[in-house]
Parts: sequence; C-alpha cells; structure tokens
Amino acid sequence: MSNLMQGLAYAAFYLISLLPYKALYALSDMYYPILYHALRYRRGVVRRNLAAAFPGKDGEDLARIERGFYRWLCDYYVETLKLMTVSRGELMRHVEFRGTEAIEKSFDQGKPCAAILGHYCNWELLTAIGLTLGRHREAVIGLVYTPKTCKLLDRLFIKIRQNMGGVCVPKQDVLRYLVSFKNQGLVNIFGYIADQRPKNQAIHLHLPFLGQDTPVFTGAERIMRNMDDTVFYVDMERPERGKYIYTFKQLTDRPAELPEHEITRRFFAMLEQTIRRDPRFYLWIHDRWEVRR
Repeated sequence: MSNLMQGLAYAAFYLISLLPYKALYALSDMYYPILYHALRYRRGVVRRNLAAAFPGKDGEDLARIERGFYRWLCDYYVETLKLMTVSRGELMRHVEFRGTEAIEKSFDQGKPCAAILGHYCNWELLTAIGLTLGRHREAVIGLVYTPKTCKLLDRLFIKIRQNMGGVCVPKQDVLRYLVSFKNQGLVNIFGYIADQRPKNQAIHLHLPFLGQDTPVFTGAERIMRNMDDTVFYVDMERPERGKYIYTFKQLTDRPAELPEHEITRRFFAMLEQTIRRDPRFYLWIHDRWEVRR
C-alpha cells in the first residue's frame, strides 16, 4: 500500500473514531452481515474451533455462539478505533476495574506487577487501568506488542494503545525495558496476552486447553520469574454492550518459588473458565490447534 493510500486510510479511521458510541454500534450492526454472511470471514476456522472446544453442544447452540461471536467482533473493531480519540472520562464510563488495590499494595512495596490475559472481551481497553491507580499515578503501564509489517497498522495500534498513557514495548525489547525501569526505581505493570499459538521452533510446552492438546507460550512466565513480579490474571466480563469489567486476580507474589510452568498452567485453566462462562467473547478466528504434538 502506498504512503498516500495509508495516509487516507488512517484519516478515515480517525474520522470514524470521532463518532459517538451510539453511532459506532450502529456502524457495527451494519458491518456484521457483511463480515458474517457476505465475506464469511474465517467461518470455517471458527466453526472448527467451536466444534472442537464444545463437543457436547448441538448445532443450534454452536450457531448461536458463532453469531454472537461475530457480532462482538464487529463491536471490538469500532470500540478499538474509538480509542484513538476518546476522552479519559468518557472511556471510564465504559470500563470498570476490580482488584486494583492489590496492585497498589505491590507498588507500595516497590514490586513490579505483571498481568497475564487472553484474547477475550476487549483487551485493548485495559490501557485505562492507569487512570484508576490512586497512590501510584506515576506507574508505567507497559503494553507488550508484536510490531506489524504493515506501517499503517503499526502506527494505528501504537496510537490506540498509547492514548491512555500506556507505553508500547516491542516484545523483543521487554526485558531491557523492565531492567531499565527497575534501575530507575519506577514501579510498573506489564500486560502479556499469553494465549497465542507459538511458532514450531518456540514450542516448549503443551497443555490441555478447551479439551485440546495445545502448544503454549512460556516466555511471559520466564520474564515474570526473572523480574520477581506480582502476577495477576485478568478476568474479563461484558455484562452489556459497551460495558466491560476487568478483575485482577492475584496468582502469586513469589513466582520464582513456584514450579516451572505453574503460572502458565494456572493461566490457561483460569482462561478456560472465563471462556466457558460466555464463549461468544473469545477470539475464535485463530487456528490455535493447527499444530499437533
């Protein structure tokens, strides 16, 4: 894509982000039949994943989850674009954070924190957590991300993720940043989306997940153990359209004392509980079980 086309696309996304939430959800409703019925976007992958994860559900139940997933996915797109321009006050009317007092207690002791989460609900809105920290407004909110080959998307997601004061850190530089913050005496909490499918050469562990033998990442846990983080699992809920609840559940404040891979095991067990509670809000478009042991 030429620089001109990328600039025009970015401008279009920016203009969309200026719309109020009510208009954005109307846009999402119009986009849903295009994505689901006309484009049939990755429907084969979604159906295969749902059938594998929920073998006990009949076709009608799976179809209901599938349609609900695509409706949420359209909402995810417009909600994420809105982060380009939304004010902090307006965003806080759409999100609620629970369990953050445990984060502040860890910061009181000078300990860094790590939040481990999956592709569930709208994980992008987690960047607002810094707005809820009363005693530690100076804390660094680190957002681990994979740089994108498309310059437009890379620029777009950095803008979206840093609008609420977060710091985007390329995944290959995370440890260097963490050591720097520690040397400066800056408390921080870094978010790790840890349910991606690792590349073949990076597979060191398989775990049962949604009834499947699943290759999983272990790099996030290694960083947490090295930095002696207080580790939290982020449980997410969407009680109604446009409303998200993020609950931080402490897994451990002494990660190095746990057996190897225990944090990763606990994370996937808790993520599965979250997904089974309402599977519509999990990102089913990824072919997570393509690689077998």
